[in-house]
Amino acid sequence: MAARTGADAVGRVVTAMVTPLTPDGALDLDGAAVLARHLVATGSDGLVVGGTTGESPTLREEELWELVAAVRGAVGDAARVVVGTGTNDTARTIARTVRAAEVGADAALVVTPYYNRPSQAGLRAHFRAVADATDLPLLLYDIPARTGRELAPGTLVDLAAVPTIVGVKDATGDLGKAGDTLVATRGAPGGFALWSGADEVNLPLLALGAVGVVSVSAHLAGPELAETVRVVDVDPDRARTLHLRCLPLHRALFLEPNPGPLKALLAARGLPAGPLRPPLALPEPDVVAHGLAALEAVERARGDAA
Repeated sequence: MAARTGADAVGRVVTAMVTPLTPDGALDLDGAAVLARHLVATGSDGLVVGGTTGESPTLREEELWELVAAVRGAVGDAARVVVGTGTNDTARTIARTVRAAEVGADAALVVTPYYNRPSQAGLRAHFRAVADATDLPLLLYDIPARTGRELAPGTLVDLAAVPTIVGVKDATGDLGKAGDTLVATRGAPGGFALWSGADEVNLPLLALGAVGVVSVSAHLAGPELAETVRVVDVDPDRARTLHLRCLPLHRALFLEPNPGPLKALLAARGLPAGPLRPPLALPEPDVVAHGLAALEAVERARGDAA
């Protein structure tokens, strides 16, 4: 079978999953399975396991593979399973990506190396080395606010020439750069697509030509995000209505560091979440109240439309 590319490799409504934990901070694998099935049932066709929303900095290596197995076992082929394999060490990133392929992941999310701030030449060499090590589809993750280094447009164009690099999760907030990237990478050998990596700009990026979203809010507003992605090209007024409806929720989920507010709201809705591992902490009560108000507004509108 030919290798999957673009949205077929990753999905169009992709939830960056939290990692459910037990009250004592251990992995809640049963909870991860329940949450994964919930996400698929509410509109997700892709799930990121072990990303930043999944508390990757404090996730032990073997815990990652246990999570991947639990999520894959829960959703089967109903959704793509994308594993966060990126680190700031090229050798370790290669090893994790190779293992992700071995355990049956559909794709890997590979973040720009953080903290050591490599040059653009270093970034190109890093991602090409990962791609050379495996045939697994790779989704680049450009989030300079967290990593301290962005993927420059020219670097993205160079990497688009690698057939197994299927696109980029864009969390830069730079709409001009996103548009330039889409134009410059058109016709790339394996196809090169762009996903919105920040819910606040989902609609603008979809309007520019993004194929989908990698979302935090999809945990709670999956139906709205799935419909937005589905109708943006045929009913832009409806897409705009849905995006603006969810905008207060998108913002509320980042009033304190992610995934603190999200885990609090998931718990309020009886979904698996649990505590956060230090140094992260659950948010202050006023932040939770603000988030619940935003979520309730989305839920009321959903109920009115039913």
